[in-house]
Amino acid sequence: MLQDILKDTQERMAKSVESFRLELAKIRTGRAHPSLLDHIHVDFYGTSTPIGRAANVTVEDARTLAVTAWDKAMVTAIERAILESNLGLNPMTAGTVIRIPLPPLTQERRRDLMKVVKTEAEQAKVAVRNIRRDSMADLKELLKEKEIAEDQERKGQEDVQKLTDAQVKKIDELVVGKEQEIMAV
Repeated sequence: MLQDILKDTQERMAKSVESFRLELAKIRTGRAHPSLLDHIHVDFYGTSTPIGRAANVTVEDARTLAVTAWDKAMVTAIERAILESNLGLNPMTAGTVIRIPLPPLTQERRRDLMKVVKTEAEQAKVAVRNIRRDSMADLKELLKEKEIAEDQERKGQEDVQKLTDAQVKKIDELVVGKEQEIMAV
């Protein structure tokens, strides 16, 4: 019983941290990276499709992404999806290849991005704490039903708190890494 709760708690917290890591990958730093476009969906013959399934996204150089559409008819739809993505990108089309130059980040934009990172981090921490709350409630329920003793419940709560602290520390480490990446000129 107790081990099941701890295992479930650990898995759910790890998923929350991984979700946060994926959100961080979407935040633009200044270097071109194909994952910047992962969340963009294109109307692919009437179906909303991730851009990676409608085209090949590659890094041409440090500040340029190249998107090669599988089908020439999709070029304008992909270009429109990139323009509407609110990433501040201005694609340039040449045949079936769409080049996306990434403008250098200004100091003000870097600060704005850091605010976004910190907001995302806080949301991830709240998710981890909510999982902790649920696990603590499960432990109290087991104690109430007399399936575990008080000392087992206390030990379980300590273990859940240790898991929570470890996951929050991982989130903080990811924030520090992303901050260094964003602030690097």
